[in-house]
Order: sequence, then C-alpha cells, then structure tokens
Amino acid sequence: MDEHHENEEVNRGLKLIIKSSIVVLIGLTLSKLFTYVYKVILARYFGPEIYGMFSLAIMILGWFTVIAAFGLARGVLRFVSLYRGKKEIAKIKNILRFSLIFLSFSTVFAAIMMYVSADFIAVKIFHTPELIIFLKVFSLFIPFYVFSRVFASIIRAYEKIGWYSFVSNILINFAKVFALILFVLMGFKTNAIIWSYAAGIMSVFIVAYLICRYKVPEIFGPYIINQKIKKEEIKKFFSYSWPIMFFSLMTSIFYEIDSFIIGYFMDVSSVGFYNVAITIVGVMGIAPELFMQLFFPLITKEFSNRNFIVIRELTKQVSKWIFIIILPIFLLLILFPEAIVNLLFGPGYIIAQEPLRIIAVGGLIAALVIPITTNIISMAGKSKLLLLNLILASLFNLILGLLLIPKYGLIGAALSTSFVNVMMSIGLITQTYSLTKAFPFRRKMLRIFSVSLIPIFILFYLKEIVPINNLSLILIGILFLLIYLILIFATGCLDKNDFLILRSIKKKIFKHK
Repeated sequence: MDEHHENEEVNRGLKLIIKSSIVVLIGLTLSKLFTYVYKVILARYFGPEIYGMFSLAIMILGWFTVIAAFGLARGVLRFVSLYRGKKEIAKIKNILRFSLIFLSFSTVFAAIMMYVSADFIAVKIFHTPELIIFLKVFSLFIPFYVFSRVFASIIRAYEKIGWYSFVSNILINFAKVFALILFVLMGFKTNAIIWSYAAGIMSVFIVAYLICRYKVPEIFGPYIINQKIKKEEIKKFFSYSWPIMFFSLMTSIFYEIDSFIIGYFMDVSSVGFYNVAITIVGVMGIAPELFMQLFFPLITKEFSNRNFIVIRELTKQVSKWIFIIILPIFLLLILFPEAIVNLLFGPGYIIAQEPLRIIAVGGLIAALVIPITTNIISMAGKSKLLLLNLILASLFNLILGLLLIPKYGLIGAALSTSFVNVMMSIGLITQTYSLTKAFPFRRKMLRIFSVSLIPIFILFYLKEIVPINNLSLILIGILFLLIYLILIFATGCLDKNDFLILRSIKKKIFKHK
C-alpha cells in the first residue's frame, strides 16, 4: 500500500470513528445521566447499606453471567467483523447458530447454580441474609442478559453504532430509572431496586433482538456451508472465545475484588462508600467508550488486510483524543473530591473522598491505555495473552487487597487498585508494541499536559479565595474547561488530523444551513 492510500485509509477511519463518536457521545451522555440518577436515588433514598448490598449482588451476577457466556459475545464481535470484511455470510450464520444453541444450555445451568447457592453466598460469605432475595431474583435473568450481549455484538459488528449506542447506553439505563421511580411511587421498598434492574435487562434483550431481526436480516435463515469448513470455523471461534470467558471473569474480579474483600472484612455500608468512589472515577471511562465501539471492528478489518501502518496511526490519534477529554476530569477529581462526592451523592458519603482521589490516579492511566491496548491484542487474536495479563493482575490485586484492606480499610483498597492499574498498563503497552509496533501515545500529549498546568494554577488560587459549594464547583469547573480548551487550540496541540476531523464535524453540522 502506497503512502497516499495509507493516508486516505487513516483519514477514512478517523472520520468513521468520529462520526460514530458523535452518536455515541449523545448515547453516553444520556447513559451516564440515567446511570447517575439511578445510583443517586439508590444511595440517597435507600442508604449506604442497601446500596452496598446492591453493589455486591451486581458483582455476583456479573461473575455468573461471565461464566455462562463463555466469551461468545466477544467472539461474535470479532468473527462477524472479520467475515463481513470477506463477505462470508454463511460463516456468520454458522457461528451465530452455534452461539445461540450453546448459550441456551450454559445460561440456564448458570441461573440454576446462582439460585441454589444464594443462601450460602449471602449468609456464609457476606453475613447478610437480606442479600438472598437480590441473588435469587437476579439469577432468573442470566439467560436474557447473555443473549442481549450477543445481539448487541452483532449490531456493533455491523457498525450500526447508533442502534448499538441506543441499546447499550440509553435504553438499559432509562428503563432502570423509569422502573425504579415507578416502583418507589407504588410503595415498593427494596424490591423496587431488584425489579427495576431486571426491567433494564429485559428491555435490552427484546429491543436488541428486534434490531438484529429487522436491521440485519441476512444473518437469519438457512445457509449452506461445507461440513469440514463448518467444524473448522466453530473450532477457531470457540478456541478464541473461551479464553475471553476467563479474561472477562478475571476483569470482573480485578475491578471488584476490593468490594468483595471489603464486604468480607468490613460491612456492606463500606462497600457502598467504596462504590461511590468507583462510580465517580468511572466518568473517565466515557472517553474511551466514545471511540472503542467502532475502533475494534475497524482495526480488525484493517488487520485482515495487513494494514499495520493504518492501525498504528489510528491508535495514536484515538489515544490523543482520549487524553484531551479525560485530563480535565482527572484534575477536577484530584482538586475537589469532597465537593464532587457531596454534589452527586450527598454529605453522608464524604468518607469516599480520599479513596476517590487515589483511585483517580490509576483510573487516568487505565482509561488512557487499557481499552486501546486490549482491543489491539484482541484484534491480533491473542486472547490467551489477555487472559494471562488479567490473571496476574487479579492475583496481585487480591494479595495487595488482603494485605492492605484489613489494616487501612477503604484507603488500602484504593491504593491496591490504583497501583495494579498502573503496572498492568505498562505491561499492556509493551505487549502491544511487540505485536504491532503500535504505541498509544503522541508527543503532543506532553504539550497538552503542560498546557493544563495553567488552569490548574488558576484553580489553586480560586480554591483558596472562593468557598467551595455545589454552585461554585460547577462554575469553577466550567471556567477551567473553557481556559483548557482555548489553550489547546492556541498552543498548537492539534495536528492536521485533528483539524481534518473538526472540519468534517463543522461540515456535518452546517450542511443544511
């Protein structure tokens, strides 16, 4: 491929990512709004203890769901993307049919196991009998949860990002909020939480299936494929997918092991406090989510054509955009943790401020590095390498958690998670570079960080002379973002690709005027 064609491919890819990102931004904005409304209602209306129980129940549901799914949803995403690039529709139908049959058995089995073990988990491990009803009801919805993920993967693989964003970001969270408010008004107590979450799962399952049925009809119906090829493709598909099950499980354990240890050594209220910090830091995850939903299918298609230069350029550019977005969020979390906790969850959760500040450090590195590098490693078919990474990181996090949490409580949990996030990010960068020579940083990111120091100094000054309350925090945040963005444009932090995309956005916005 000549240089001119490579540039065209990079520009085309960037435009596609940005086009999808605008749609995803709308979806994620509404998603995060509904998510925070949902969690704020839970935290403020039901209190730290119930919020902690809910967090533990979701953690357990996630573990059983991951095991039941066997990584097939992720496998569907990769293989459908590959087969689409080669226009092999019969192979898409083949792996889809296999997935649906296999998951029909595995999900029902997982639901039964979670239901019958609910008493043991709630009483013997977490010493909280009230947790039983959460676990038993949630177990009934495991099949619907897993199948909705498979259908969502098909929508994403066909690059229908608008529909994917609606289903995965907007619908599930809106349904939960709507159902929660409705059940609370009807006089439900704890059951309002349980059934509102179930309503979200069922909404996604039904709508995702209907979208696949009517927007991607070619994946349904009979197909003809050589039996030998059929078995070989299923073998490749399953060989790729099953390590993803362990990878997803270890991912869940990695991010939730602290909550598990806190629930075991402390109490469910402490789990609630800690999850407030985790939830707030999760705002930084918006940036990679904006781009990753199309980034993986796109680089997978380029990988099938061996366009490594295009992959490297897309990686650097996307990482720079992520950094520009998450840096101001990180700085505000570091400077005003108490005010942010109070604004979102109320004064009863102020204890979460120090864990929030510590987790934010590792969260910055993780949001910048982990989504991009894991997508590249997965694109290259190295799912077993991803699994090994997570096993080592989870074991390290477990050991640190057992050492630090009994002695230092929530601070120990935050230190453990943040440190392991940084170390795992370093390892992933090394592996990504060795596989594809892709390095997820541009030199101008140093300039961007240097530029951010100017508004930081202004914030330090304002922090000393202005009383920090909800209103002043919002106004200071807006001022910080305005100065930050002006400096980004004025100091040459943007390159030709950035301006190409900005012109494309401007043209799209004003094309009808």
